[in-house]
Amino acid sequence: MKSLFLKYNPDDFFDEMFLENGNVRENYIEVLHFLEKYSIEELKVVLIKIEKRLIEKGITFNDYSIENGSERIMPFDIIPRLIEKKEWEIIEKGLKQRVLALNMFLEDVYGKQHILNDGIIPRKLIETSKHFLKECIGIKPKKNIWIHVSGIDLIRGSDGVFRILEDNLRCPSGVSYFLENRNISKSIYSELDVFNQIAPIDDYAKHLGEMLHFISQKKNHSAAVLSPGVFNAAYFEHSYLAEKMGIDLLEPQDLVVLNGRVKKRTIKGFENVDVIYRRIDDLFLDSNVFNKDSLLSIKGLFDVYKKGNIAIANAFGTGVADDKVVYVYTPKMIEYYLNETPIIPIVETYLFDNKASVRYVIDNLEKLVVKEANEAGGKGMLIGSEATKAEMDIFRKKIKANPRDFIAQPIIQLSRVPSFIDNHLKGTHVDLRPYVVFGKEIFVTPGGLTRVALKENSLIVNSSKGGGSKDTWVL
Repeated sequence: MKSLFLKYNPDDFFDEMFLENGNVRENYIEVLHFLEKYSIEELKVVLIKIEKRLIEKGITFNDYSIENGSERIMPFDIIPRLIEKKEWEIIEKGLKQRVLALNMFLEDVYGKQHILNDGIIPRKLIETSKHFLKECIGIKPKKNIWIHVSGIDLIRGSDGVFRILEDNLRCPSGVSYFLENRNISKSIYSELDVFNQIAPIDDYAKHLGEMLHFISQKKNHSAAVLSPGVFNAAYFEHSYLAEKMGIDLLEPQDLVVLNGRVKKRTIKGFENVDVIYRRIDDLFLDSNVFNKDSLLSIKGLFDVYKKGNIAIANAFGTGVADDKVVYVYTPKMIEYYLNETPIIPIVETYLFDNKASVRYVIDNLEKLVVKEANEAGGKGMLIGSEATKAEMDIFRKKIKANPRDFIAQPIIQLSRVPSFIDNHLKGTHVDLRPYVVFGKEIFVTPGGLTRVALKENSLIVNSSKGGGSKDTWVL
């Protein structure tokens, strides 16, 4: 091993590039040899060029963790994350199984509620979920698909086993960074003959567009991406996907309900819209029915949807299926609806449905991660090993006041991949978000967005908390 990785230490974590004895894993040998042509100074120059490219292409997001929500790039790390074909085939099969079961759950819970009547999931747990929309009971979305696009977060711990961390089923983000990371990798590793050995990902927009066409049920349909607007953190992604699919990028003020149809304003007058890929939370979409104070409302939209005059992806009401408390019951869903054993396990999780669980968590916060059931992006989360006594006391009070709104999980030392941070190569923790598109068939992106904690020893990979990303190569 040359000087670039000479001081690299895999430590006691599961390192995806290096074995415990310090030898490189076989699938990384070609990447290692390529990288060792560079000095640290030369790598810094490469990364500066990448940052300039990202800024020029507008590949940014609004970071609301910074005062005034400053716009910044999603940091990219030069070392890819590699996944073996056999390992990926299991993940892909497991994700298809999971999304199918979750879709059946939504069909059931807004229908005859067999899973509640049979006591598999407590009725009270569903009815107290913030995102269980009683208004959706009895509704059947087009083609009976509820979860058209999902981002399922996976992690692996010290045992190297992939586990489901959480489901993102309302407006999952990050796919544009996942796609652009591959373009950057191709420019960096252009001299290597590796990309004909890696599963391609550039057909994602094609699959997304085909799904919208499938649920529109019309030969000549009018489709649109619905965005909150330029101040949204993921606006780049909204415009990126609309452009890739060749469809309109619209904001709520561009739409109106007339004569039982959703119509867009054009210079020629009003024109029908048949299918919407929404990137706005459903509670804000129609102030006649949900959030009365919403500034993103298209009044009357829900009534048009209920009558079947427009297709919306994802469907109204999907949020109940990514409630972190409901997550605990997903293995039972798979067994109940599919009569199958879950292919990918979930993380051990504590609910606060009895005094013993509450007491255990209250007494052992320093060993646990506590999450609010309906938050995302690293919000409403406490990592006990990194928290102050004051922060833990605040969470103890919150849990006691509203136990239904929280879950707890053991602190898992996420697997690591080397990253170039602070002008050095260091082991950084990663997770993985593959994207699943459910249309005529279920399509899983090969790989996904590998998010990386670019702060040394941090377990938080969210971009809003200083995280970055890597390209993910499925061999």
